[in-house]
Amino acid sequence: METARMPRLAGAITALVTPFYNGDLDRSALRALVEWQILGGVDGLVVGSTTGEGPTLSPQERAEVINLSNRSAAGRVPVIAATGTNSTESTIALTREAEALGAAAALVTVPYYPKPGQKGIVHHFEQVAAASGLPVIVDHAPAQTASDLSTETLGRLASIPGIFGIRDASGDIARFVGLSAILRQRFRFFSGHDPSALAFTIAGGDGMISSGANVVPRLFTSMQQAARAGNLSAAHSLQDRLLPLISALGPEGDPARIKCALRLVRGLKAELRLPLVAAEPDLCLAIGAALAPFLDESSAGSTLSL
Repeated sequence: METARMPRLAGAITALVTPFYNGDLDRSALRALVEWQILGGVDGLVVGSTTGEGPTLSPQERAEVINLSNRSAAGRVPVIAATGTNSTESTIALTREAEALGAAAALVTVPYYPKPGQKGIVHHFEQVAAASGLPVIVDHAPAQTASDLSTETLGRLASIPGIFGIRDASGDIARFVGLSAILRQRFRFFSGHDPSALAFTIAGGDGMISSGANVVPRLFTSMQQAARAGNLSAAHSLQDRLLPLISALGPEGDPARIKCALRLVRGLKAELRLPLVAAEPDLCLAIGAALAPFLDESSAGSTLSL
């Protein structure tokens, strides 16, 4: 199948949470969240990821989240659909559906739980890329999947035309820096690890797919813009201000913590789906304390707002 033209993705991309209300998808809250993110200057949105509780969504809800987000974005930013599962067949089906719904790209996890090995990983992505014209971003999160991509495997993935980028949630900057120039030029590389995302961009990465950007999109966007413009002093200053919040939210995009923060910032219902449960009160207190300076700025009308 012919591969679609690759999107021009870079900067701060939000791994969007999925709002729920009384067990159902909160459609109005999702539309409002997409609008707020775009007004905050983000460069793209990922929907249906683990941060978006994608594994708990029904097939109909997955389709609706992509459709609603795409219609709300109205072409202003690309909407990337997380379509990866631990089954090649179901991943192909979800990726084809995302393509039909107008997604700009697919974020596809390295298959989790069965630990298919490097050969199985390559064959998985060969099949997914061949089955759809949607550009694929490989989601490399070894802490969650128990499978690590070797440098040799990255080289084999580079030969697959439909593979567009890599989201690296390992936080291992040295490994990224050590990749060959050919690999670094072949893929778009995005950090999936908020604490090290600035260092990743300065080292040559193209940006970040961030859970924390749900909460303060303007600041994450400003940090990435400063780094990409070479204004490292401003970028580090923004990072210093964000680090207490990033630490409180955790590096892995825990939806419970993100929704606790969004309840404070936006009044969003902090509802989750099992097996996820609400963040512990002490965690929410820590998140509130980390958010306090930004909430003070916002209420004072600061131009560097949320």
